[in-house]
Formats: sequence, C-alpha cells, structure tokens
Amino acid sequence: MKNTYFNLIEQSYYFPQEGFDLRDKYLTFHGVSLKYLIEKHGTPFRFIYLPKISDQIKKARNLFNRAIKNNNYNGQYHFCYCTKCNHFYHVISEALKQEVNLETSSAFDIDLILHLYKEKKIDKERIIVHNGYKTDEYLEKILFLQEKGFVNSIIIFDTVNEITRLQKLNPKHKVKIGLRMAVNEEAQSAYYTSRLGIRHTQMLEFFNKNIKDNPGFELKMLHFFVDSGIKDTLYYWGEFQKALKLYIDLKKECESLDSFNLGGGFPIRNHLGFEYNYEYMINEIISSIKDACIKDNVKEPDIFTEFGKYTVGEAGAIIFKVLEQKQQNDTETWYIINNSLMNTIPDAWSIHEKFILLPINKWENEYQRVNIGGISCDHSDYYNSEDLNQEVLLPKYSDDDEEPLYLGFFHTGAYQDAISGYGGIKHCLIPSPKHVIIDRDEKGNIVDYIYREEQSAQQMFRILGYDKL
Repeated sequence: MKNTYFNLIEQSYYFPQEGFDLRDKYLTFHGVSLKYLIEKHGTPFRFIYLPKISDQIKKARNLFNRAIKNNNYNGQYHFCYCTKCNHFYHVISEALKQEVNLETSSAFDIDLILHLYKEKKIDKERIIVHNGYKTDEYLEKILFLQEKGFVNSIIIFDTVNEITRLQKLNPKHKVKIGLRMAVNEEAQSAYYTSRLGIRHTQMLEFFNKNIKDNPGFELKMLHFFVDSGIKDTLYYWGEFQKALKLYIDLKKECESLDSFNLGGGFPIRNHLGFEYNYEYMINEIISSIKDACIKDNVKEPDIFTEFGKYTVGEAGAIIFKVLEQKQQNDTETWYIINNSLMNTIPDAWSIHEKFILLPINKWENEYQRVNIGGISCDHSDYYNSEDLNQEVLLPKYSDDDEEPLYLGFFHTGAYQDAISGYGGIKHCLIPSPKHVIIDRDEKGNIVDYIYREEQSAQQMFRILGYDKL
C-alpha cells in the first residue's frame, strides 16, 4: 500500500471539510476549481473568495443573536468590520452587503468612509467607531465627518490626553465618545500592560474629572480588546471580568453609557485540525454580562464586536508553483517556489503565523518532510513548520514530471496585503503577484476576474524614481 499524501490527510483529519475537497485529484476551495484558476491565470497569484466574507458575518450575527434570545438578554448585537484588516474596495463592499458598521484606525480611514458615502455604500446613520491613537489630523477629520451629519460616529479615547487635544479643536456639536481600557498582557509578553487604552484604575477618575459634567461629550461605549484573542482561558476571562466590572462602575455614574465593545479576536482556522466552540464562547460572554448587570441592577449594554481577521481571513489564498527541489543534506529537502514568502505572507516570517498549506495536485504521490523556500536572497525567506505537526509534509515529485507541483497557502485574506505594502517596493524587487477576485452570480455560478496583473518592472521603477526608464 502506497503511503500517499491523501492517506496522510484522510487519517490525520476529517477530510473533506468545510472549504476543502478534491475533484478529479485536484484540490478545490469552496467548490472553486484551483486547477482551472491555475490554467487560466498562471502562478503565482493571490485570490479573494468574496462569498466567504458574507458567510462569516452571517455566522457571527446568528450566533450572537441566538445567545441573546436564549439568555433573554435585553441589549442588541452590532457587528463592526475592522477596515485595517483588509482595505480593498471589493472586500469592504462585500461586507457592506450585510449592513455592517465600520471601525477606523487612522486619519486616512476617514477619507475612505467619505468615499463609501459618496458611492452610496453607507448612509450617515451608519455606526462608525474610531479607534487608534488620535493625531490632530485624525481628530480634525472625525469632527469633519460629524459635521457632515454622521450622527453615530464614536471617538474611542486611547489616552487621557486625547480629550484635551479634541477640546482645542472646538467641536461644534456634542461629541459621542468611548473609553478604551488597557489590558494586562499575558505572562510571556515583553511588557506588562498594553500601550493601547487607559489604565482601568484611572478610568473612573478620568471620567468624573473630564467627562461627567462636560456638556460637550456624551460617553457611549467602553472598549477593551485582548490581543491574543477571545479564548476560553483564565487570562481572557480575567481581563473580561475586569472590563465588565469597570463597565458597571461607569454605568452607575453615567446614564448615556450603553455599549460594551469586545473588540476583535475571534480566531480563524490555521490548520485542518482546528477546533473552536464559537457558540459556547458567545453564550458565556452574553450570560456573564447579563448575570453581572442583574446583580448590580444596571441595564444590559448593547454588544459590539470589531471582527476583521475573522471576517476576511478565511476568504483569501495564494497559489505558488514549485520551481525546483534541492537536497541540501541527508535529511533536508527544499521546495523552491516562484515568489517570496516574506513578500506575500509576511506574517509567516515576522510573527511566525501559520496558515493552512496544501498541495493543489499530486495527492496520490507519497509524501516527505520538506522546507519551503522563496526566491529572494534572504535567509529568512522560508516556511517549515505547520501549527499542528511542527513540520511540513508535502507530496514527493520528480523534476521529470509533466506537471509541476502547485502549493496553496489558505486563509491569508487578513493583513497580508497591508503589511507587505501591496503595489509597493518588495524585497529583491520581486513583484506583487497577480490578484484575482472570485465571486458567484445570482445563479450561484463562479465568476472570476483579474483585479490587478502582476506588478511590472516599470511600475516599481516609477516608485523608485527611475522615471526615464
């Protein structure tokens, strides 16, 4: 019996599974033939499968609303899309089909909001939550947005000094605000307390001194976010309970406070054995808030989330061709791909993030342990460990094969384009790959088209100032 790659996956995981299946010995992604895309577009290319974005939003909404109903919870749930996760117009447009609210993090995000309004993608009733450090330019643009009639624009104070700088700008109308609580980091962190937000021990004093009797401000929201995500751990629940207690203490002082923002943090699948009980976590969150509010006789708040990675991460992928295999010693085999991993999935290099890695073809071949290397000249341009197995196992192949081996990194739809600087200058002047958008028409048929071709030398030279070349 051959020890094939298919046998390995079938025996190690439940397979087929959501999003992944085989058709005529080739991998498919949500029913999309990757063989067809490779033959049509060549490699390398990245793609975004738009229907998955709407599916994720619907899933989160359904689970929160079900938990609200089951717990007789009196607040509402509001889904915000975190724009910094993926700013592309086609991505945000897909999210807005589900009437999501939006979260911004920089001054230029306000220009994006105004553009979406001009395009009639949003109206002035849309809730806009403004996070991040507020430069003067950012504050000025937020006030401009509010003066234009965006009545549900909420500024989340990240430091105690932002209120002073905001007051110096002389807002024309009462400003809706929120307060972000700084969380204590996990024990293995390089620092104790997040730089983001205001210390919870300062919060009540800050509110009473600067906001409570100030007619120019209306406190609407308490915000907190745990960087390691919403997980069923003592650490997460400890920070959650601290934020919940702070909300209740503030609510007793402030009638206008009515919203509790959990931030982001829902995980996405980064290996085929991924397990996470979304329904359980959401129910625990809702029931904990309700119980605490009943105990202290305060009204249950509306619940906000700012899911970015969860919304778009599982919609993206990037496909490579293996150019060559190199046997560098008795135990190490390298598969060299036709782009740079550092450039295309920088999280794998910078923070050792793991993604679902699967071959597109040759599933009937035997497998071996390999390292994957990019074509840049950098020593760090490699990928050699999966989140579950701590090693990369892929099909063997021969250089004499008619068809090369193709590989896909999946669930790369969040942050990778922004961090790598899409369309800019890349390491070793290796170009950004072709970008393909995949959607479905009204009948459910797959529609794919090129958003942007592979970056050209002329485009890069223009950025670098070689205008005459």
